[in-house]
Amino acid sequence: MTAPLHDTSAESPAPVSVADVPAKAIEGRSPGRIAWMRLKRDKVALTGGVVVIFLILVAVFAPQIVSLLGHPPNEFHEDLIDPDLGTPLGSFGGMSSDFLFGVEPTNGRDVFSRIVYGARISLVVAFLSAFVSVTIGSLLGALAGFIGGWVDGVISRIMDLLLAFPQLLFTIALVSVVPNSLWGFSGSGVRMGVLIVVIGFFGWPYIGRIVRGQTISLREREYVEAARSLGAGRGYILIKELLPNLVAPILVYSTLLIPTNILTEAALSFLGAGVKPPTASWGKMLSDAIPIYQDDPAYMVVPGITIFITVLAFNLFGDGLRDALDPKGS
Repeated sequence: MTAPLHDTSAESPAPVSVADVPAKAIEGRSPGRIAWMRLKRDKVALTGGVVVIFLILVAVFAPQIVSLLGHPPNEFHEDLIDPDLGTPLGSFGGMSSDFLFGVEPTNGRDVFSRIVYGARISLVVAFLSAFVSVTIGSLLGALAGFIGGWVDGVISRIMDLLLAFPQLLFTIALVSVVPNSLWGFSGSGVRMGVLIVVIGFFGWPYIGRIVRGQTISLREREYVEAARSLGAGRGYILIKELLPNLVAPILVYSTLLIPTNILTEAALSFLGAGVKPPTASWGKMLSDAIPIYQDDPAYMVVPGITIFITVLAFNLFGDGLRDALDPKGS
């Protein structure tokens, strides 16, 4: 008997079907994750965001930073001032290892410490006034765009009236008649409260117009019509369907509103309508530097550069955030 041509004792491997191969899982991406991935690729916006976080930390830990690197902001150092000229001794406004940004003319206060404490005033006023503007503008803008009719007409006319109102003149006039003590606050606390209320109140029409326009375009979408056909009321549609889709433009405009508020606070302090001395303020430092800028230009340059860097960082981060949250962006 001859051996078989093929050994049938060894079983051949079973064919592998396509259904047996594990499919690679498709990972979904939320809108927030997509926006973060876009924002990470924007190095300019990330740089602005890092500077913004740094400034916030400086404002929060101002006492600790001053105790390590500076001197009390209201402590005089008249021995560092030229008795004849009233300008700081040394070059660049008296800059040294003990006084990183030099000293103020006439009294010798530490410029570094006053810049650090001035960040508190500027950021607190800017953030809180932006919160007031965003809250009022979002609510009234959404109501005007969603309800329409006479409600839209009344709110729109109020926006036009406030946009045409002279904010700076009104603030200066209001500060001049506000008492030194009000609602348990006194001195600079009263001035800060007035600045927050006035800047926030006159700033809401800008975001109100944006939210109104977005709401008008969203109220005719399919998901709104579906909710309405299922019997959802106006309040439910406005809160559950429209407001979540308005978060992106509100967030973007908030980041762009904060640097505007910083400039407004600095301008009001420059004109004498800001916080009261001896509280440190960037705008007040610029105002004090005008009479002596030819003799001590560093005293004007330091707060000016600080304001410039702060506003630029917020604007760069806001622009990058706007591009990251744009659903039509690549």
